[in-house]
Amino acid sequence: MTDNPLPKPGAAHPAITEAMIATLVARFYARAREDAVIGPVFQDAVADWDEHIANIADFWSSVMLRTGRYHGRPMRPHLILPLEPQHFDRWLALFEETAHEVCGAPDIADAFIMRARRIADSFEMGRASVTGAIARPRHSRG
Repeated sequence: MTDNPLPKPGAAHPAITEAMIATLVARFYARAREDAVIGPVFQDAVADWDEHIANIADFWSSVMLRTGRYHGRPMRPHLILPLEPQHFDRWLALFEETAHEVCGAPDIADAFIMRARRIADSFEMGRASVTGAIARPRHSRG
């Protein structure tokens, strides 16, 4: 079993920069908005795309670089969306594809992907608990 890097202090990877995060978030959302599966969910939920992208870049900066810039509650808005397992699967597929393109090296992309999978699991399990269902992690490993 490998050591879990998530609770360790400091950046998730030394090569990650704010510019990389901004590019990843912008490129991902450009794709997500056009996607047949998750695009309609985003289009119905997001009123101001510039504000949303800036907010999500702050979120990823806090996650990946430990900047503390994000001060929101990310679970709350996702609880009211009409999300199903296929939405999480598609979100991850697009995110992983974009991370590999933007990050340049597999280990950098994997640092983002590991966290994205845990976030997807957390949101799915959170949504299940609100409805009284039971869910187990489907995306993260070990």
